[in-house]
Amino acid sequence: MSFTLRHSLQPGDVGAIVQLHGILYAREYGLDATFEAYVAGPLADFVLRQGGRDRLWIAERDGRLAGSIAIVAASEQDAQLRWFLVDPACRGCGLGKRLIAETLAFSRAQGYDNVFLWTVSALAAAAHLYRAAGFRKIEEQPGRRWGVDVIEEKYLLSLS
Repeated sequence: MSFTLRHSLQPGDVGAIVQLHGILYAREYGLDATFEAYVAGPLADFVLRQGGRDRLWIAERDGRLAGSIAIVAASEQDAQLRWFLVDPACRGCGLGKRLIAETLAFSRAQGYDNVFLWTVSALAAAAHLYRAAGFRKIEEQPGRRWGVDVIEEKYLLSLS
């Protein structure tokens, strides 16, 4: 399977990312529509204010969204990895690993000291990719979000 990666946004990209998150997370994890809003709000803010140390990658296969990932400046030293998702039809082909590698190379080039991310414990395959890239879990917060009980997890990777 071949994929094209780009970081220049085109009309429809933001909506496609939000839609794919909403549909997949509802189907795979039972999350409700509030999760889609949780993705949409910050993603819209990101697009409107995107700075030079931020980047959103779109992975395409045959002209369709296959995945996404972003690096968002959280501070001068810290970047947040966000909106990481691979379409189920494209999983198992190395795309997730490639997307994470792109974000880490970009983060190093931008001079960030750390990259962190928030996820939920149900996303075991993603957590495996994070750990393989050197991230370590540093925090857990159980609670009820997006219509289900979740354990939110924070992962951190020191780049220095």
